[in-house]
Amino acid sequence: MLPFAGELSVRKLVTASQVRVGFIGLGIMGLPMAANLLRSGFPVTVWNRSRPGIEAALASGATEAASPRAVARSSDVLITIVTDSPDVEAVLFGPDGAADGLRPGAVFIDMSTISPAVTRDLAGRLAQRGVAMLDAPVSGGEGGARSGTLAIMVGGEREVVERARPLFEALGKTIVHVGPVGAGQTVKLCNQVAGAIHLLAMSECLVLAQKAGVDPAKMLEAVSSGAAASWMLSNLAPRVLDRDFAPGFMIRLQQKDLRLALAAAQELELALPGTALVHQLFHALEADGAQDEGTQALVRTIEAMAGVEVRRGG
Repeated sequence: MLPFAGELSVRKLVTASQVRVGFIGLGIMGLPMAANLLRSGFPVTVWNRSRPGIEAALASGATEAASPRAVARSSDVLITIVTDSPDVEAVLFGPDGAADGLRPGAVFIDMSTISPAVTRDLAGRLAQRGVAMLDAPVSGGEGGARSGTLAIMVGGEREVVERARPLFEALGKTIVHVGPVGAGQTVKLCNQVAGAIHLLAMSECLVLAQKAGVDPAKMLEAVSSGAAASWMLSNLAPRVLDRDFAPGFMIRLQQKDLRLALAAAQELELALPGTALVHQLFHALEADGAQDEGTQALVRTIEAMAGVEVRRGG
């Protein structure tokens, strides 16, 4: 079993101040996650491509490093949460990449949503350097990141997962070891497939009620506690009723995740017709310049076909 640098035991890992954490990616999700690690007592060194995230992290007590490699040099555990597969690879193996700073015995945890195949490749390259990797993508959105209640799906060796568990417990409430490296990303893609199709169901039921002359708010009240209940109905449908399309999760990021899911399905010679449909419906919004809006804006594609606009009061 690979130890953390300094031969820290599982029991000693619980003492947060003894584990130096590097954190790269201070966006909507990463910034509050880094703040939660700091609040839990972990010393955190950060790097980000833009200054606003760095300044906010410094205000929470983080230390800044000049590059990914510099972050890695000062860390026992390095965490990344960036946009896509090429971004993780660049952070690790690009100029001033973190891989050159990680010491044998360090642990790399990627909490981005990226390709399972790329994840397995990165893990193999890091293993040659004596570095263990976990893929631990998250679900729960910005709200879960801020409250520390994320769902975390972890791929990797069980022993490494258990050693990293205190960090995960600072970030989330549901932590599930789902299998070997790459399995975390596969489970996250399953999550995105289910979420995308639930978004379509939410959009269609709202538009159906509106078109039929029923108050969509009353419809939601009636169905949200029954067998059709979903996170989308409870959390995003009320925002649709208020015509609030501000992003909790952006369409362009949802599209990236659906592309990953469809690519994984193609590798497995698997049909995902519902996922493909939602992906195409989101394309219509991207063509209209809405790629940075929240995913609840999917309802607008259904509204356009129906010739109605969903609002409270019907």
